[in-house]
Amino acid sequence: MAGVSTIKRGGSRFYIDPDDGGVKVPGVTSVGNMLPKDYLTFWAAKESAEAAVTNWDVVSELCKRDPAGAVDYLKNAHRRKSKAATDLGSAAHDYFERLARGEVVHDRHVHMDVKPHVRWFREFLAEIQPRFLHLEETVWSDEHRYAGSFDAIAEVDGETVILDWKTSARVYDSVALQLSAYRYADRIILAGSGDSIPVPEMAGGAVLHVRPEGWSLVPVKCDREIFDHFLSLRHTFDWETVTKKRVVGKPIASGGEFVTGTQRRAA
Repeated sequence: MAGVSTIKRGGSRFYIDPDDGGVKVPGVTSVGNMLPKDYLTFWAAKESAEAAVTNWDVVSELCKRDPAGAVDYLKNAHRRKSKAATDLGSAAHDYFERLARGEVVHDRHVHMDVKPHVRWFREFLAEIQPRFLHLEETVWSDEHRYAGSFDAIAEVDGETVILDWKTSARVYDSVALQLSAYRYADRIILAGSGDSIPVPEMAGGAVLHVRPEGWSLVPVKCDREIFDHFLSLRHTFDWETVTKKRVVGKPIASGGEFVTGTQRRAA
C-alpha cells in the first residue's frame, strides 16, 4: 500500500479512510487554513506592486498590447512566487527524507538551489543525531475526524518529539497548531502495510528550520492547550464547508417589488 489517498474539494484536502472509502476527513493543513491570515492580503499586494516596478518595461508594453494580460500578470505575481517557494520546499523535503532514512545522496544530482539545504540537513543529522521512529507517515483522528501527514517522529536527547521541516523565511506560529494535531491524533496509518498503530506519547515538538544560510532546531509549544485551539478551527471548518450552507432558508413570506440577485442577473 502506497499510503492514504487524498482528494481536493473546494480548495481543501480530504483524506480517504483506507478501510472505508466512504469516510473522508479534512487534512490538518486545510483545518489550519481556517485561521485568519490578513497579512497575506498585504503580502500579495506588495508582490504585485514589486512586479510592476521591477518589470515596468515589460508591463508597460503589455499594457499597450493586452491590458487584460497585464492585469493577470500582476495579480498573479504572488502565486508565482508562492509556487517557486513551494517547489523548492518540496524538493528539499524529498532530500531530507532520503537522508533521514540513511540513503546516499550524491551532491552532483542535487539541484543547485537546494544544495545548501542538503548540506545543512546533513550537519543537523551529524550534530543532533536524532533517532527516527517514523518518517512521512499519516496520522488519523477517529475522535475529532481529521488526518494529516507529518515529517518525522524522532528521539532527540532521549525524548520523543514530533518534528517538522521548514524552508520558509521564518517559522510561523501556526505551526504549533499543526504539530499539536499530529501529536494528539489517535493512530498512525503505516504507508507500507496500511496497518494502524497508536501515536506514541511525546514530550513536545520542534521545527527544523533550514535556510540557504544555515539551520536551527526551534522548540514549538504543541500541548493540550494548543490542541484545543486547533479543535476550535476544526469546528470552524465544518461551519465553512457544510453548516453555513444550510442555515438561511427560502422566504416564507414577502411583499412589495423585492428582486433577488438571481432575478436581476436573469434580467
